[in-house]
Amino acid sequence: MEINVRDDLKIVEVWLTQEEKRDAALREQLKPLYQKFKAEKYVVAVFESGTEDLWENTSALLIYNRRRAARLEVEREKQQSMTMAMGQAQN
Repeated sequence: MEINVRDDLKIVEVWLTQEEKRDAALREQLKPLYQKFKAEKYVVAVFESGTEDLWENTSALLIYNRRRAARLEVEREKQQSMTMAMGQAQN
């Protein structure tokens, strides 16, 4: 387990391994920590280790985001061209 307190952002990050996330006793022991920081107006974020391939999923997400950004840019350019064409037609 790793706990990072980010006072500048008022965030507490709790990182749990596969084994730790299944440990009910450990999860119970963390409750006072959550309550303490909640009382101090911190956000507590718990990150649990997953079972999927991190490299593959991150790569897929980056590819999706790049394609989406390109698609949005093309739509924006089309919209600008139509707006300019309508402006010229009115003159």
